[in-house]
Amino acid sequence: MTKESSMLKIRIYEDRDWKRLCEIHDAARMDELRGSVDLAAFLTLEETAENEGLFDDELYVAVSEKQVVGFVAFSSDEINWLYTDPNHYKKGIGNALLNFALERCEDKVEVSVLSGNKPAIQLYLKAGFKIIEKKTGKLVGNEAFDAEGFIMEWRR
Repeated sequence: MTKESSMLKIRIYEDRDWKRLCEIHDAARMDELRGSVDLAAFLTLEETAENEGLFDDELYVAVSEKQVVGFVAFSSDEINWLYTDPNHYKKGIGNALLNFALERCEDKVEVSVLSGNKPAIQLYLKAGFKIIEKKTGKLVGNEAFDAEGFIMEWRR
């Protein structure tokens, strides 16, 4: 546990967090796409949040030193969004957000991860997720692009 992750506060999303969520997503999304999909597939959070259901389920933010540094959105059985500010990678924030969500989920949880997103795959494997299916098809949110990914599953 790093100093930053030990001082981390996780709280429910508030409307005032929107600008930071956009900044975090838009910076980290490029890292997520890199190695998996043409970077031309990038769409901003503002363009995708509504269609991809960001606000449909539980949405929490991680705060360090009064600044939002990451966020997670999840339902009872699926992690739908998990992003950390690239300036705060490797500080335990993604792990803290994931564990926070898993504590509030049911006994079986799924997540979809692009196959080239090695840091995310490692995060989920470390938390006990297993790859249960490899999928190819259109990129969710920008169907003009082909993508390959994994469905991963965690059980309590």
